[in-house]
Amino acid sequence: MEQTVAREVDLFGATLPSIEQIQDLTDFVNRSESAKEQFAWAVEQNVSKTGASAMLGGGIGLYILGRDGQAIEKLQKCEDCSHKYLYLAFAQRQLGRYQEAIASLDNAAKHAAETLTVNLEKAATLRRAGNLQGAEEQLRKCANFDGVSADYHYELARLAEATGDWEGAAENYQNAIELAPNHQQALFRFAYLCDVCGEEEAAIDYYKRAVAVYPAHCNALLNLAVLYEDVGEYGKALGCINKVLQYHPNHPRAILFKRDAESSRTMYYDEEKEKRRSRKNQILETPISDFELSVRSRNCLKKMNINTLGDLLNISEAELLSYKNFGETSLREIKQILETKSLRLGQAIEEPMVPPEEYEQSEEPEDAVLSKSVDELQLSVRARKCLAKLNIRTLGELTRRTEAELLGCKNFGVTSLNEIKQVIGAFGLSLRTLQ
Repeated sequence: MEQTVAREVDLFGATLPSIEQIQDLTDFVNRSESAKEQFAWAVEQNVSKTGASAMLGGGIGLYILGRDGQAIEKLQKCEDCSHKYLYLAFAQRQLGRYQEAIASLDNAAKHAAETLTVNLEKAATLRRAGNLQGAEEQLRKCANFDGVSADYHYELARLAEATGDWEGAAENYQNAIELAPNHQQALFRFAYLCDVCGEEEAAIDYYKRAVAVYPAHCNALLNLAVLYEDVGEYGKALGCINKVLQYHPNHPRAILFKRDAESSRTMYYDEEKEKRRSRKNQILETPISDFELSVRSRNCLKKMNINTLGDLLNISEAELLSYKNFGETSLREIKQILETKSLRLGQAIEEPMVPPEEYEQSEEPEDAVLSKSVDELQLSVRARKCLAKLNIRTLGELTRRTEAELLGCKNFGVTSLNEIKQVIGAFGLSLRTLQ
């Protein structure tokens, strides 16, 4: 039924559709690449028309296609009305022009836009701008919609999430879902919140409910696929990924996920081997300070930032001897310690090693980019979980890890590796390589 309604919405007719109808059309257009291509063709056919309704429809159409700059330019030339200013605000917000978006929302209110819609959109804009106090003040104006409006509770939840109030966020997402069981945004965000908090069963349940709403939320399908793969449900994971690829055949993350999931179906888990790896990791994590060394050796290793036995496996004899004040006597001391653990200098350079699951840095990077938190990178759920397991908190700590170290983390595959490499590459950074 929703598909039929969306198909029949005429954005370029004599009468402009309602906000709700335009939202149905937006969902339909973004459902698949083919639908988006067809809509883009329709927009191109009408965008040059000069009639008042056609101009407004063209501006809104450009916004739906994500061409926000063009949408703003087109909408600013349209006759004043609530639709013009609402979609002008949406496009300005997408480009980070938050003050302009607030001004446009004020104008929408002056032209009879629904008060609740304007106030909630203002709250969302202020939240995205980082003005959480302003967003809270805006939501107070909507307090009479408590227990009535799902969108009001959804915005309350987003604000609570932004302030770190997880309980408040969960409560309001649940309130929104109770008021509107098919509120896809609330279902997705609550599933995401459960996932981050480690409540995987609840996350799977709410992601399933989110993807059951038309059109299926692409990111919800991908996150659900990750969770299914984590619990060994590879067939279900592939089902989610195939559904994404059915409508978005060129989706890069889905393509990589599919390769990863297919390879996971044939993976063999050797419990005894994993136990041996864990024991080996514990040895590699042993601090150098646990061993009796001469003052010279200890000071040299400290200056070289070698803190554990595992660190010694990443450096050769020649590299150690090239360091100032580090001589043959110190070298013999180090080699004797490693021999007691059946290890040797440079071993990790010669053969892949299983990295420790925990890795602590004694100093925070001073550079502004390197000190950026990995939580700000908007990584997938799987990638974030693996970085958390490895105790990687900043970009600087991440760049000190090798591909092998990341891939050694359970459930961290090529998909997550490529995702991380792409994200840090945008900052001009890369993972460490063994020389």
